[in-house]
Amino acid sequence: MNSPAAAKGSALAEVWPLSPLQEGLLFHADFDAQGPDVYTVQTVLAIGGPLDARRFRAAWETVVARHAALRASFHRRRTGEAVQIIPREVTLPWHETDLSDLTAADAETRVRRLAGSERDRRIDPAVAPLLRLLLVRLGEDRHRLVMTSHHLLMDGWSMPLLLNELTAVYAAGDQAARPAHPASYREYLAWLGRQDKETARDAWRTELAGADEPTLVAGPGNTARVGAPPRRNAFRIPEKTAGAIGDLARRHGLTVNTVLQGAWALVLARLTGRTDVVFGATVAGRPPELPRVESMIGLFINTLPVRVRLDGSRSLLELLTRAQEHQSALMPHQHLGLAEIQGLAGPGAVFDTLMVYENYPRPPAAESATAETLTLTVAEARQATHYPLTVGVLPGERFRVDVTYRPDLVGEEIGEAVGGWLVRILEQMAADPSVPVARLDMLPADARGPVLEGWSATAGEPPGLSVPELVAGRVREAPGAVAVVDGERSLSYHELGAAAGRLARFLSSLGVGRGERVAVVMERSADLLVALLGVWRAGAAYVPVDAG
Repeated sequence: MNSPAAAKGSALAEVWPLSPLQEGLLFHADFDAQGPDVYTVQTVLAIGGPLDARRFRAAWETVVARHAALRASFHRRRTGEAVQIIPREVTLPWHETDLSDLTAADAETRVRRLAGSERDRRIDPAVAPLLRLLLVRLGEDRHRLVMTSHHLLMDGWSMPLLLNELTAVYAAGDQAARPAHPASYREYLAWLGRQDKETARDAWRTELAGADEPTLVAGPGNTARVGAPPRRNAFRIPEKTAGAIGDLARRHGLTVNTVLQGAWALVLARLTGRTDVVFGATVAGRPPELPRVESMIGLFINTLPVRVRLDGSRSLLELLTRAQEHQSALMPHQHLGLAEIQGLAGPGAVFDTLMVYENYPRPPAAESATAETLTLTVAEARQATHYPLTVGVLPGERFRVDVTYRPDLVGEEIGEAVGGWLVRILEQMAADPSVPVARLDMLPADARGPVLEGWSATAGEPPGLSVPELVAGRVREAPGAVAVVDGERSLSYHELGAAAGRLARFLSSLGVGRGERVAVVMERSADLLVALLGVWRAGAAYVPVDAG
């Protein structure tokens, strides 16, 4: 690792390499340097009790001075190699505003606007620090701190470490003795450089052997570029279901993360119509053999492919047990970067959905606030990824689930429905893990009857629904089910609906609409059905013309 100490008096302290995920995040930051950066992270903290703003700012400056990783800026050498530069000192971007003359409601509205403006301002990875702080005074004992940073700096595990240290330094004030030298992120980067990459490459080649197609839920499009802003569907899993999931894991020696990943694999299988699926998952990336790693601040997490093969005749428990065995075997090799894994494994390692289980320490809540202590509460946290569909789960008595999706790539129907499907699968897993995989149903009981009646061959056509509406209903309820078979080719309802939607938008861009007629000259095929459905969805009528 290249980390030379600079000459005495130099502003440069060290030069570090990047972790695998930092490499990926820097790529996305460079890819579209003019648009919004989805890896801008923002946390709004509510501060209760008396606050000495000067002392609070000084505490922040002390913490940033102690942790070199928080002072990093990111650059590329002429060779293309990426490095992070650690200056000895940085000027912490700090601003204050006073809204105490506004009503409580108006002040909260203004805080949201200020936070939005901060979030929309890109953070240049080449300019340290990749962190901005805005302190908002709402009243004598009420403040908000808007903390905006780039994900390149640190992960979710690091945040409570940072806040705990911040409150300790604030409480000590000017009387604080200089604390012991903190564990440095540099030690982790050195550990990465000592790992056996060839053994890791072999392990990932073996794990992904035979997976020859990407697992994608998004329609065609460049997912690396930012299109429509992501939407978020947040909800909580009922306490009874969350408890049952924990009981299931304990009874069978599984982790809750394994149960969640197994459930997501089943949802993904229905979405794609596949029995061999791959999705992304984050791992903590903190090697237990590295001294003091649990107290280091930096970006340790890694995004890795998770492959799950589904056999309809096997039980849910067998599926989960096998999935955990595979993940356990790969744990020594989780240091390898995603780009390298995908490069050696081929298209089968490509995915566009991400499952995140946010199981990291939380800062303890203070029982009361005095002039020396702070009560910090997360009022709002915003972060995103470049993936079209991300599912985040936060553990607790009632799991919090955040589904973030790009409506231009995934579709609103899918984005709003997947959370319910995931809960439905988890409920069935917890109720009876001996159930064969093939017997799982993502449809709730109260909706199953109407759907079956509406689509059975004997029930007749439901009155009042057009064919596009009927297909849209199937896209919502059974997206992975086969809609049409054309020789060796088949389309799921999701694929059929997405293709028809693209054609409808194209026709609309040409001025085709209600009352228009569109000639369709095609042989009988799956594409013919796409064409007919697309014309209908554009509001026009089709005129079949003999292709002969």
